[in-house]
Amino acid sequence: MPKMKTRSGAKKRFQVKKSGAVKFAKANARHLFTHGKTPKSKRTQRGTGHLRDMDAKKVVMELFPYGAK
Repeated sequence: MPKMKTRSGAKKRFQVKKSGAVKFAKANARHLFTHGKTPKSKRTQRGTGHLRDMDAKKVVMELFPYGAK
């Protein structure tokens, strides 16, 4: 039986911390901040976020076949 492969997209988008929390980069914050976005939306798109527990469990179990390291 061959080894299962890690989902490459998940590997690039998520980082699992030692506590089990899953860190991710926020969406819609790539470019065009000079126009079209409100100051509030610019603030909320800064930095990274953490998935909620139920979503983190799905990411770890489904996307990383041998668990996260």
